[in-house]
Amino acid sequence: MDFKSAVFFLPDAMTLGSSRPPLVLQTVFFCPALTWTAEEMAANGVERFFVVCDSTAHDLVRPLFPEGKTTMVDGATHADILAKEFENCTERLLIVTGVVLPVGVFGGGAAFSADAEKVCSVLREHGSFAAVPEGAKPVDGYLPIGDAAELADVLPMCREKILRRHIENGVCIMDTATTYIDPRAVIGAGTTILPGTIIRGRSVIGCSCEIGPNSVVRDCTVGDRTTINASQVNESRIGSDTTVGPFAYVRPNSTIGDHVKAGDFVEIKNSVIGNGTKISHLTYIGDSDVGERVNFGCGTVMVNYNGFEKNRTTVEDDAFIGCNTNLIAPVRVGRGAYTAAGSTVSEDVPAGALAIARERQTNKEGWAKKFAARYPGKK
Repeated sequence: MDFKSAVFFLPDAMTLGSSRPPLVLQTVFFCPALTWTAEEMAANGVERFFVVCDSTAHDLVRPLFPEGKTTMVDGATHADILAKEFENCTERLLIVTGVVLPVGVFGGGAAFSADAEKVCSVLREHGSFAAVPEGAKPVDGYLPIGDAAELADVLPMCREKILRRHIENGVCIMDTATTYIDPRAVIGAGTTILPGTIIRGRSVIGCSCEIGPNSVVRDCTVGDRTTINASQVNESRIGSDTTVGPFAYVRPNSTIGDHVKAGDFVEIKNSVIGNGTKISHLTYIGDSDVGERVNFGCGTVMVNYNGFEKNRTTVEDDAFIGCNTNLIAPVRVGRGAYTAAGSTVSEDVPAGALAIARERQTNKEGWAKKFAARYPGKK
């Protein structure tokens, strides 16, 4: 049966201080249980959500429900508000009076349907939703949860449902026993998820990607045919045909283009990386705007923090950054410019120039032999 409106009655106790969150606020694979349930309902046609709880909890609960579709209702005055809302309404309402998860097969007591007219009758008679309306029927597909222990017991069932949905959509999950996917995540067909992978939040992963092994993707958008190998990426956008890792770390607010390589032990933070840029290994890119087709040598560091504030570095298209270069922000490296290996660059480099910022080499003949003589018998 299709429903256009759902009414959630949340307990007053949910706002009480506690060493752990109340049941209705606990998560299932990183997703609030309420959010998972409400979004499954929205996907099945529910257009309006009415959430009844103490007014002190409204700001806490509102973000857990679909934006633009949710009306918060004060528990103290809900009878009048709902009765007016559904007066002369002929639809059948979806009512939720406890914690339910969208993994059940048969109906449970905490999720049921009732005619709006019968719901209004209960509200007027009791001054609150204090009784099950006449003619109410359990709704299939929602599993009621009574406490934290029951929630823990059903987590394997929840994970199986989530993974099976992706498998049915054409995603290859190599090892379901070691893969954890947030129910809000979207993954394109042809993508392979390798063992030890965790996908969190509202991540959107394109088609024909390879994620893992041992990778974490959190609230990221990833293009098609991209590989993330043994790395962590967070709150960022990663383009198509890009490789990340192994052992890379992408921190929030980064945008990485197409055909980019961010290799082993590369860290990127709050930066924009243009298409075709290569950052092969052992490099820190922080608070930077990097153009297209830039090559970073091993050991490059964007020196973005002076002890008091962060500053940005700009590297324009087709620049070549030599190994062990320090770029002291704020600084700009022009289009097609080079920095010599081992340089510490603190002034802008013009387009097409070579920046050399290092001491001239001095060789002291015979120094090593004299030095070793101080430590007889040590070698």
